[in-house]
Amino acid sequence: MLTAKNLERVMELESKLRDEYQGQLDAKTAEIESHLEAKQELQTKSDTRQQELQARLDKQLGEITNLSKEATANKRTEQLNRELTQRSENLTEEVASQKKRIKSLQKDLAEERDELKALKQFDPAKMKKSLDANKKKLAEKTSANELLQKTAHKAKSEKAELQQQVKELEAKLEQFEEADTSEDTAEEKAA
Repeated sequence: MLTAKNLERVMELESKLRDEYQGQLDAKTAEIESHLEAKQELQTKSDTRQQELQARLDKQLGEITNLSKEATANKRTEQLNRELTQRSENLTEEVASQKKRIKSLQKDLAEERDELKALKQFDPAKMKKSLDANKKKLAEKTSANELLQKTAHKAKSEKAELQQQVKELEAKLEQFEEADTSEDTAEEKAA
């Protein structure tokens, strides 16, 4: 009766844990997937932005080359060079900030993966296997306990029987000793 209650409690606990953590696992999986999608989108945006910036840079560089050929004065060329340098510095800074953002997203992704790994420790399949194994061990221990109790009861009854026999034998011994002493006293009187 006691083991059935314990098994029911264990089964209730298992279903509670499954209900409690399954939602969290699903939510974290969805969150991780959304982070992965966001990372991929950012990566593609960053790549396209870099390509656009590179194309703009190439186009502007081409314009500068054409203008330098056509321009007669070095001042115009120097002005354009300054502008291009400024633009390239701005683009370099923007690329650096994009790289920083990508690194932070990768760090967030790694944290989410660690968190998911920690949540996977509460895998319902593993918990069920463990529960089944524990149920088997409990059944084995229960049957072993029952055998031990039967053996203990049998040993107690045998002990009681043996103690009764010892008492009977002691009583018989006392009777023999009394009979022996009465014979000895009778022989002494006769002698």
